[in-house]
Amino acid sequence: MPSATIVSGRPRKSTFSEIPVSSTSHPDNPIPEEPRGVQSLSITDFSFNGSQTSQESDSNGSESPSTPITPPDTQSDEEHLSVKPHGRRRRASTVLISQNSDDMRRVLENVGAGGTQKIQSMCCGGGCCRGRPLQALDGPISGFNSITAPDNKAFASLDLNLNLLTLDSDLSNIAPLPEKTPHPPYEVYRAPLHHARELTKGGAEKRTYHFDIDVTDYPAESGMVDFVVGGAIGVCPKNKDEDVEDILDLLCVPRSMRDKKVLMRTTTGRWPTIWGDDKPRELITTRREVLSWCSDIQSYAPTKALFRLLAEYTTEPNEKKVLEYLSSAQGQGAFCELRTSSYISLIQLLHAFPSSQPPLDHLLSVLNTLMPRFYSLSQDPLISCKFKGTECRRLVEVAVTVAESEDWRGGNRTGVSSGYLEQLAQRAIKAEAAGEKVELFVPMFRGLMANPLATRFASDGPMLLIGAGVGIAPFRGFVQRRLQSANCANKVWVLQGVRDSLLDELYSGEWGVHEDKVRTVVQSRRGESRYVQEEVRHQADLVWYVINALDGRIFVCGSGKGMGEGVEAALIEVSMAKGNLNAQEAERFWRSKKEAGQYIAETW
Repeated sequence: MPSATIVSGRPRKSTFSEIPVSSTSHPDNPIPEEPRGVQSLSITDFSFNGSQTSQESDSNGSESPSTPITPPDTQSDEEHLSVKPHGRRRRASTVLISQNSDDMRRVLENVGAGGTQKIQSMCCGGGCCRGRPLQALDGPISGFNSITAPDNKAFASLDLNLNLLTLDSDLSNIAPLPEKTPHPPYEVYRAPLHHARELTKGGAEKRTYHFDIDVTDYPAESGMVDFVVGGAIGVCPKNKDEDVEDILDLLCVPRSMRDKKVLMRTTTGRWPTIWGDDKPRELITTRREVLSWCSDIQSYAPTKALFRLLAEYTTEPNEKKVLEYLSSAQGQGAFCELRTSSYISLIQLLHAFPSSQPPLDHLLSVLNTLMPRFYSLSQDPLISCKFKGTECRRLVEVAVTVAESEDWRGGNRTGVSSGYLEQLAQRAIKAEAAGEKVELFVPMFRGLMANPLATRFASDGPMLLIGAGVGIAPFRGFVQRRLQSANCANKVWVLQGVRDSLLDELYSGEWGVHEDKVRTVVQSRRGESRYVQEEVRHQADLVWYVINALDGRIFVCGSGKGMGEGVEAALIEVSMAKGNLNAQEAERFWRSKKEAGQYIAETW
């Protein structure tokens, strides 16, 4: 028999994961209350360099709350009542289909038609409706006209099904040959790299680096917008030198021509800035520079225009037929499977079809522009300032996690931007360890500083910061900025999710406070093996207090698929338990808090 848990005389449906009952979580108490009976927050260091410079103050002189470690789960002593729900009214089995003569005429017109009829052709969006089957040839397929696939590892990794494809197969709707419209590079600020270090330890599943970037001489812009923690900077990355060299070799570009100055004309584009007018321009550059800085050679799935271009400049008949097949209606299924699998890089395609050597200018016109990547600031120049002699150098700080994916050669390949920044960090770390001075620069520009993390920060009111992985980076700056306001320095709590605190806990000891009183770290692969969304449920009292307090704010930052969705589900469950709401009411509650600027989620 179905049952419901009774709270305050109103039935409430059980959720998928029940809110636990503990000293920090009382799901049956709907009154928002500030957590009591815990030690107060003590400010220990205003320099934020990771070292403590003052002793802990007396914790008995303040009633300021902290984020306590969640105690072991305890069984609730409350009695749960089971009630029998009211019987559901039975729906009428007779449906009114006619109220006048026109309705009746439409019904009679369909009498005699088949029971199941196709009303309208619908598209699922996968592109399969554009495909046309290959027509089988009359008679057996001889060895003369059958397809001989290229014998190399790159082609084998594409895993194409070419069973019915022959050199005589009729292909229709082949994609047209694209026009030549190369993408120009952007002019950005070359910011000196002041310092870099690795935040994770050896053996961590993902590598994360910290960068101190000097923006003292960053040019003034209209609006007088300064760098703000929680805002973002755009980094214009560079393709790996070895990948660019490999592509130039595969295209048979003479080495004497690769670094020779040429005049590149564009028919469209926004060079020299991302926000400029779309009009033709001219640029003096080199072939290597254009391929290194302007075109993305690995981040996007291949297009039919690219396959069509490769087919146009392929000399081997079998390779040409396969490429035309992938850009035709008959090859739509294989094309969709290729795009939905792991990303296929340009280098892989050129190795898979070695006889294809398109001109570089034509190839650049079908590749996507190498766009900037944005990274949230973990600290701004208001706090982060290093003295060079008597001059204060303004620094912005960012944390970058290296993205990796499987490579067709075996092993892994890094993302374009994170791999580029990792190379800079490793060069800086190596030079510093050797006592050498090396000048390194990060091509960057300031973002609009208008994202929610930057605009919704407030110096007053309680604040709960929930993050995992590199998403915790801007919260470090939030805590340090909050310490500038003495009246609310103890109104901030942090829930940080990590895999293993011994390997990948970021910024340990660098929060400027006694961390055990402001920050709770939950590990998913060590100890109790708990995710940060589970800790949200265990901190139900704190969540309910902050979100219902005057000027209270809850920030969530991190991966949207795993952590972001899980935290949002946990917040909904907390409001259902504490506020005695159903699922729809709880969703509307958090939607209204988001519109009011009290619930801010920055996920990717």
